[in-house]
Amino acid sequence: MPARLRLFAAFVVGFLATSSAFAAGRQAVEPVEISVRQITQFHIGRDERKFGPLEFVGGLEMTGSSRDFGALSAFRFLTPGSDFIGVTDTGFWYFGSIARMAQGQPFAIFNFTMQQMVDEKGQPIDRKWEVDAEGLNVKDGIATVGFERNHRVAQFKIDPTGMKAPFKLLDFLIPANELRRNRGFETVTRAPADGPLKGALVVVSEKSLDKSGNIYAAIIEGPGKGIFTVKRNGEFDITDGAFLPGGDLLLLERSFSMAGGVKMRLRRIAGAEIAKGKVVDGPMLLEADMAYQIDNMEGMDVWRRDDGKLIVSLVSDDNHSILQRNLYLEFILSEE
Repeated sequence: MPARLRLFAAFVVGFLATSSAFAAGRQAVEPVEISVRQITQFHIGRDERKFGPLEFVGGLEMTGSSRDFGALSAFRFLTPGSDFIGVTDTGFWYFGSIARMAQGQPFAIFNFTMQQMVDEKGQPIDRKWEVDAEGLNVKDGIATVGFERNHRVAQFKIDPTGMKAPFKLLDFLIPANELRRNRGFETVTRAPADGPLKGALVVVSEKSLDKSGNIYAAIIEGPGKGIFTVKRNGEFDITDGAFLPGGDLLLLERSFSMAGGVKMRLRRIAGAEIAKGKVVDGPMLLEADMAYQIDNMEGMDVWRRDDGKLIVSLVSDDNHSILQRNLYLEFILSEE
C-alpha cells in the first residue's frame, strides 16, 4: 500500500478507534508497562543534530501493556524533565516519569499509570464528546484542561492516586458557537509572571476560524483579558502551545493531506504582540514531514534542564491505530 494511502487509512481507522475506545467501569488507577525503542536520529537515516535553532536530543517510540494506552493529546512536566501528567482525547489521565542516560537522553518510561475521568459522583465517563481532552496546563497542584466537542476549560486538583471531577469551569470568552465541534481548545498555557502577559492563562483553538480565516484564541484572565486570533498559515492546525521563559508563545502545528502526508512545525509568537483584538503571527522554527521521526504530533512542554539548557518536548497521538505511533521527542532550543 502506498505511504500516503497508509496514512489516510491510519487517520480513518484512528478516528473510528477513538470514537469507540471506551470501556465502562475502569475507574481505578491502572499501572501500565511501557516498552520503548530509542530514537537517535530525527531526520531518518541522517546523523545531523541541528535544525535551525533546535538541536535534537533524543526520543522514544512507546507501546503500552494496556489497551487504554494511546491517544496522548497533551502533557506537562510536574518535575522538569522527569515526572509528568497528561490527558488523552479518550478521557483518561496519565502519569509517569522519564529515565535518562548520563548525557541526558531519555531512555525509559516508568511508574506509568492511567485512570479514567469521572463525573461528580465519581463514576467513569464513557461518552467521548464529554471527555475529549486536548489541552493542559499545570500550576500549584491544579490542572487546567481544555475540552472540545463539549467545549469548556475546567480545573482539577492533581492527585495521581485518584483524580476527581473538576472543581471549577473557567470563562473562555470566545462565543461557543464560534468553536467548531472537533476544532476546539488544543492549547491551554500560562504566560510567565514577569512576561508581557503577567502570568495570564491563554487558550488557543485548533481550527476555529473567524471571518478572516484566523484562528480564535483568548487571554482568559488578568488585566489584558480578551479575544485575539492567530494567523493561519497554509493548511496547518494548532495542536498545542507553551510559553517560553521570556514570554514568547511557542505553538506546535500539524497538517495532514493525501498529497503531503503528515507534517509538523513549530512557530514562535512574540509575547509583546499578544493582546486583545490583535492578529498575531511569527517565524517558523522547525518544519518536518515524513522524512523525519514524526507522527500525529499533539502535545508539547517547555522546561529547563539542570545544565540551564531550554528543552522542548513533544508527544504524538496514535489515535489507537496500529498504523500510527506514540512518540516522545526532545530538542534543545537555542536562546541566542
